[in-house]
Amino acid sequence: MGVVRVLWRVTVESISRKGFHCLGVGNLVKLAQGLESACRWGYGPAARPCRPSEEPRMRRFNLAVLAAVTLSAGLTAVPAQAHSGRPLGIENCTTAGCHFDVPPGTYDVKVLLGGDAASSTKISGETRRSLLPETAAEAGEQVSRSFTVNVRTPEGEPTGPDGTPGLDLVLGGSAPALADIKVTRARHTRQIFLVGDSTVCDQPGDPYSGWGQQLPQYLRKGVSVANYADSGESTVTYLSEPRLWATVQPLIRPGDLVLVQLAHNDKTTDEATYRANLETLVAGVREKGGNPVLVTPIVRRWFNSDGTLNNGTALLVNGLGVDHPAVIRSVAAAEDVPLIDLTAKTKALVESLGVEGSKAIYLYNEKRDNTHTSVHGATVYAGLVRDELFAQGLVPKGSVRVG
Repeated sequence: MGVVRVLWRVTVESISRKGFHCLGVGNLVKLAQGLESACRWGYGPAARPCRPSEEPRMRRFNLAVLAAVTLSAGLTAVPAQAHSGRPLGIENCTTAGCHFDVPPGTYDVKVLLGGDAASSTKISGETRRSLLPETAAEAGEQVSRSFTVNVRTPEGEPTGPDGTPGLDLVLGGSAPALADIKVTRARHTRQIFLVGDSTVCDQPGDPYSGWGQQLPQYLRKGVSVANYADSGESTVTYLSEPRLWATVQPLIRPGDLVLVQLAHNDKTTDEATYRANLETLVAGVREKGGNPVLVTPIVRRWFNSDGTLNNGTALLVNGLGVDHPAVIRSVAAAEDVPLIDLTAKTKALVESLGVEGSKAIYLYNEKRDNTHTSVHGATVYAGLVRDELFAQGLVPKGSVRVG
């Protein structure tokens, strides 16, 4: 029996036997990761694309998992209460996680963590987004935390599958304990939109993670991350693909931040075009009353013999000689746009860690990939972005989660 048929049968039988809440959205994602690990739609010097013979299997399996998720949601979804004005609570949860039948939008989540025994709980949601860092509670202690989450369709990459309807939260940590939860429609929220590529996006499968996927855990209630980064995109394709910029721009409201990090895939974009595309994005954000922020790209882990990253591959100089970080800095200065120089910051960090120490930041050990980050690396890089948002006053001081 083919691998797709086997995994489909396991998925459907598990749902029939246990129900959606017992199976858990996290396990459905893991099923998808099983076949995904055979090949990767990658970008950069170390990536390997799917072989032609693998592509039909990948498409069939993704459809199978999506069908299973849709079936499970239809069988067991909690009746929608989004328009009643009442908070949704613990009745929507199991020991593994929670499912809330809500429409796309922005939601405030307040949790009470802890129990009779000592506990340590972290919360992720939707497409592997880290929403709350691991939080400890002593035996008999209960700790209250709040965060704001963006629910959208598709729930991950904009050109990817729709995902599971509603809001899904997964409980993790060394000893998770959820005592109570309240989910309400957010009324006063500042959005941080992310425009970027695979180094930023909500990656669907382990071990990959974009820094935008890890950023929400560093922000408190009242600030929501809407990650519209998409694998493989350049400034050219982001502007031309209808599911990307044409979808994002109408969502921007006055006061929203829009962080733009596009460079890794502008390998054949000439300097004039690259500059013009950045200017178009900046103007488009301002047209809607938003605040653009230009972000230079994370470095590739590509060392010289002297232990530095002073080369075009590491510092994102394309085959036409276009120095992407330099152009971004120039546009930021000319357009009076805040700049997060992530190239400089990641270069300093990777060089300080050295050849061996920096392997854990990227997927060198797992994939021999020096472009894409691990969950650990994405979390570290998201912390650098958080620090700059705070230092430059781009978000209110009380909105940043320091510890």
